[in-house]
Amino acid sequence: MFSADWVLPVEGPPIEDGAVAVEDGRIVGVGPATEFGAGRRFEDAAILPGFVNAHSHLEYAVYAGFGDGLADFSEWISLHIARKRLIGWDDYLAIAELGAAECLASGITTTGDCSYGGAAAVACARLGLRAIVYLEVFGAEPSDVLGQFERLRELSGDAFGEQVQPGVSPHAPYTVSPEAYEACASLGLPMATHLSESPAELEYVLRGEGAWAGFRDLLVEPAGRTGTRLLADLGLLGRTVVAAHCTHVDEEEIGLLADSGTGVAHCPRSNAWLGCGIAPLSELRAAGAAVGLGTDSPASTPSFDFFEELRAAVLAARAREQRPDALLAADALELGTLGGARALGLDEEVGSLRPGKQADLTVVSLAESPFLPWEDPAAALVFGGSPERVLFTLVGGAVRYEKGGMEWHEVRRRAANARSRMLAGSSSAHVVASA
Repeated sequence: MFSADWVLPVEGPPIEDGAVAVEDGRIVGVGPATEFGAGRRFEDAAILPGFVNAHSHLEYAVYAGFGDGLADFSEWISLHIARKRLIGWDDYLAIAELGAAECLASGITTTGDCSYGGAAAVACARLGLRAIVYLEVFGAEPSDVLGQFERLRELSGDAFGEQVQPGVSPHAPYTVSPEAYEACASLGLPMATHLSESPAELEYVLRGEGAWAGFRDLLVEPAGRTGTRLLADLGLLGRTVVAAHCTHVDEEEIGLLADSGTGVAHCPRSNAWLGCGIAPLSELRAAGAAVGLGTDSPASTPSFDFFEELRAAVLAARAREQRPDALLAADALELGTLGGARALGLDEEVGSLRPGKQADLTVVSLAESPFLPWEDPAAALVFGGSPERVLFTLVGGAVRYEKGGMEWHEVRRRAANARSRMLAGSSSAHVVASA
């Protein structure tokens, strides 16, 4: 049993002096601490469901700052391609383990990860982070993308199981053909893709024009329609699909996403950092879309800090709508927990504190913060929380992070060495990749 000043079940009102009882990896009780026996008590703290990160790239955990400010996408992508070529499997795994560790330290207990190299599945299994790992594929020929998927699944070894599930990620409508999307869907696995992230993407997929037209050799032929409409026409939207970003979608597309039950991973920091725009979150929520929050990756966002993502969601929504009630703290907390679980199709198992669900918990301290004494616990957590304030992260009843007890020094050292190798050879490699 775990108790604290507050328990925030998400599917019900906050419980002052609350407790969560856990047995065999599942939640068996939630209520006032007086209803339960002795257990572990956390003072000046709150217990909440583990955050659900609806969109990540753990294998890019050390890419922070790479290509920052490059206005030309061809320069940005060539830099990343060149640096990826400088490292191997062991480096990918070291980086992905750091990403998984930083998620757990930020209170994230579940992630929907798009994996370029297959290492994310192994990293999540080793560190105990619950995940759907969508193996990422690119190309026009169905046989090619299925071959890529099988190679990545083989690299993932025996990482997949009950806690780490396999999925497939046809990257985006500008890198994957309609026929290849259909081939991915034929696998019968959860699917994630990137949709309508930037104006430049739309210029290319609609008309084959704009900044991306000069490097068509890296892309597939323009579909002549947006990614949302393409997938709708193919009959591929649905409950087992997650669409990352959806920054530039119109009213009809919002209806298609909502009516089909397609998950939407809202990534406000990434969209802002890359200058892509502000997604229509209020419109998506009003339409009933299954929206969750995603950190994306340090290639486009500085960190896996989920508290920063919560605050960015609030700020972006209020700035877009020009009103302070556009997104409340409690709304943001729901997006980051149960909303993310819905987007990933995991809401029967995770995302809230309810008897029968997985015992995925995060304990956050607000000791010595300006948010004590408590007034609104949701606002205090969203606006005052940080990874440094996470005391304890439980996944399936097992402790996966505890402040002061799990610092992952060796994981951090190996990942830093991989970043150093990319930086050491990046100048000459960038010249070759851009030639």
